[in-house]
Amino acid sequence: MSNINLDITTRKEYPIEVGKGLGNTVSAWLGEHYSTDSVFVVIDENVNNLHRERLEKWCQPQFKHVYYIEIPEGERSKSIQQWKEVADEILSIGVERSTPLMAVGGGVTGDLGGFVASTVLRGLPLIHVPTTLLAMVDSSIGGKTGINHNTGKNLIGAFYQPDAVFADVHFLDTLDDKEWVTGIAEILKYGAIRNPDLFKDFESLVNKSFTANEQWVSVIAESAGIKADIVQEDALESGIRAYLNFGHTFGHALEKVAGYGTITHGEAVFVGMLAACNFSAQLGHSVDITPFKSFLPLYQRQMSPLPDDVDELIEAMKSDKKVKNNMLRLVLLNSWASPYVHDCTDYSALREAWEFALSQFNKSI
Repeated sequence: MSNINLDITTRKEYPIEVGKGLGNTVSAWLGEHYSTDSVFVVIDENVNNLHRERLEKWCQPQFKHVYYIEIPEGERSKSIQQWKEVADEILSIGVERSTPLMAVGGGVTGDLGGFVASTVLRGLPLIHVPTTLLAMVDSSIGGKTGINHNTGKNLIGAFYQPDAVFADVHFLDTLDDKEWVTGIAEILKYGAIRNPDLFKDFESLVNKSFTANEQWVSVIAESAGIKADIVQEDALESGIRAYLNFGHTFGHALEKVAGYGTITHGEAVFVGMLAACNFSAQLGHSVDITPFKSFLPLYQRQMSPLPDDVDELIEAMKSDKKVKNNMLRLVLLNSWASPYVHDCTDYSALREAWEFALSQFNKSI
């Protein structure tokens, strides 16, 4: 009998650059890290129309061939069919394991492009270029990739870390208000689970304007830093990384019931955080939605009314990938900046939490 121990680490160090006007930085970094003559750019159709010239200045000095693969905007692109179409195109053109893939767009593009990179030839070098606020502060960081299944959100995917993340806030100049509001939810999440000072600092910033100025660079960098710190401690979500799901189990169910793409991810997470705060309060914790109230009108203006079938929403929660032993696992708050994972057995409290959150939007409930 022979015992063989195989010790493999999944840790990977990579830069996350946040700033305004990163073109020279990105171009130089690409030249230093890749010797191949080709790069694949998986890109959101709107970003391609608005920012193609900027990306060409980044890539063309370093690569002889830049292959742009455009994908439709919206959550529906996170599908098996869209993954197949992108993979087919890359394989048809010809690719080597050293050929990098650059995912340029919001969270959908990053999740899809990252999953393609993780699966084609069992792994291509990946660079994330997030172009939305949500992607800059959340989805581009930490290595989660994936697509949706008709039974639930993000149920097919892989943990796959990029070689780098470049968040150039110049891309935010063309973002509409709806996408700004979508991204705000994830920043508020960091305030709830790690740094409550973000609520106050952020409130004054949001009340000014949605303009990609240096103050936004600071807020984005702070938020990205919080996520990076948590992911460094728990890359595969076996411990504290679960805290990043605050509001998400509720939110994913809302996205599914409303129909993927009807409600944005950030909008759904905002509602989910209100529900999670209410559930926490029902358990006796000193948490209410007061820090969220200043931001509530932003969401009410663009997403009322919401689906109001609580039974359907609870049923949708049961297909969440974080369900364990047929038990819902919710991220709740002992207090601000003190999250914990709660195994939900009280469905009456769950129902009350949903009814409370929905009542902020559907006044008839």
